[in-house]
Amino acid sequence: MFNNIGVSGLIIILAIALIVFGPAKLPQLGRAFGDTLREFRNSTRGIADDHGDEEPAKIEEVTGR
Repeated sequence: MFNNIGVSGLIIILAIALIVFGPAKLPQLGRAFGDTLREFRNSTRGIADDHGDEEPAKIEEVTGR
């Protein structure tokens, strides 16, 4: 996702965030970002699991087994 951002780019982004939000808000923002990312992963994992359950039935229909 962030393959093109190097270490210097990441440092610049963090410095700008520190200036804009201040040191008191950064832990809260990081925690909110982590929670959002965790929820996204859990929901996509749930969708992938649901989709994985349907595929064997489709294969059986096609092959007749």
